[in-house]
Amino acid sequence: MQDIQDTQDSYTDSIDSIDPMDADTLKEECGVFGIYDLDGGEVASSIYYGLFSLQHRGQESCGIAVSDTSGPRRNISYHKGLGLVSEVFKQEELSKLHGNLGVGHVRYATSGATNLENAQPLVLNYVKGTLTLAHNGNLVNAAALRHELEYSGAIFRTTIDSEVIAYCIAKERIHTKTVEDAVLATAQKLSGAYGLVITSPRKLIGVRDPLGLKPLCLGKRGNTYILASESCALTAVNAEFIRDVAPGEMISITKDGISSDFRLAQEKRAHCIFEYIYFARLDSTLDGVSVYSSRIRAGELLAASYPAEADLVTGVPESGIPAAIGFAKASHLPFVPAFHKNSYVGRTFIKPTQKEREDSVHLKLSILKPVVAGKRVVLVDDSIVRGTTIANLIRMMKEAGALSVHVRVSSPPFLYPCYFGTDVPSNQQLIAASHSPEEICKLIGADSLGYMRIEDLEKMVDGLPICKACFDSHYPMEVPKGDIRNIFEDFS
Repeated sequence: MQDIQDTQDSYTDSIDSIDPMDADTLKEECGVFGIYDLDGGEVASSIYYGLFSLQHRGQESCGIAVSDTSGPRRNISYHKGLGLVSEVFKQEELSKLHGNLGVGHVRYATSGATNLENAQPLVLNYVKGTLTLAHNGNLVNAAALRHELEYSGAIFRTTIDSEVIAYCIAKERIHTKTVEDAVLATAQKLSGAYGLVITSPRKLIGVRDPLGLKPLCLGKRGNTYILASESCALTAVNAEFIRDVAPGEMISITKDGISSDFRLAQEKRAHCIFEYIYFARLDSTLDGVSVYSSRIRAGELLAASYPAEADLVTGVPESGIPAAIGFAKASHLPFVPAFHKNSYVGRTFIKPTQKEREDSVHLKLSILKPVVAGKRVVLVDDSIVRGTTIANLIRMMKEAGALSVHVRVSSPPFLYPCYFGTDVPSNQQLIAASHSPEEICKLIGADSLGYMRIEDLEKMVDGLPICKACFDSHYPMEVPKGDIRNIFEDFS
């Protein structure tokens, strides 16, 4: 018992030294958006609104590139910057982006450093014309492809795997009749996860990896076609959702309409489960499964596996709330919001001293004392990564008078790294990699702890084939040894 107490004291000291404003969650991936107005209308503002709706997928950098299909073939205007969409794009920047064909991107750095050079879309001028590319995902063979290109004379300006894809397409295009053939030849060399949106001077092309790890969908607004990471981006620009791009499908949109190529397709599928647990926006539908419904179902499954003697159920804003609603429904307990979230505490909030850093969590989330005082509380969250945030919230609840706090998590324990674009920390930073659930329960100060069972994950998404390797290490393809985030370390 003394060993456990010593460990808990050490853990409490460590979480106090961590900035509580740094979310103890997985980082979002990236979001892509492509649009082609066949009637020649301007598209920059639509890309802006599309990226705004995908902001949850990446907050480090963003960019827009547009061209006019009736103008010169090498005339691409673009703007990129570090920060949120609303920070990078003001009316002055948007007014300079003219064209009816374009691509946009929001980025979180899962590989490559955070700097302006690594912002997307990538814009290439080469012997066959121009190319713009936006990529969501990670390649597991990017380093090998990059070395091959470098030895053939390529000079790289970034440290991201997306540039490897762009250069491969440009190289293949020299020997192919169409850009679609060059994209297909490149995709056949890629191993990993990708949702790609690409433009040539007269075409918009979308490609999804054969396993379906990354989402991509197709929409239409009048005579305008749109490709986007999530259906919520279609809603944001008043477009109709047509369908998901199939895993292994390449879509080409030209003035003559849409065509599809399925030569990359295969039977095996492995959709990223964390899109449904956390990443995707609640109002999106991915591969026929409502994200909101899947999270409600997760809470219901969690309640069946790990019920709790409690007076109420609440969720950690915002991502834990739908699962909490599902848990409450299945448990016949009331769901009651127990937190007030200050929406004005942003990522640039200044915390100059240790005391202010410790207090800042109270500025972002405060407990509604009348809700929890004298009550047994079930606290639902989507995941526990390092355990720092949940430990602080439990402490705040008990200080507010909660009699007990029973933590329920709508995902299994994180044990293994992700190689496909989700920023799962190294094993040393994953609390579940070095502690049992019983130990974690004591470390975070909970009265009980229950995780989603791995066998329930497919039930959560109506039997959709999923990748859950970050929980069970059963990767859907061969993966590198070690941390993929170091793959370009020598290039940065």
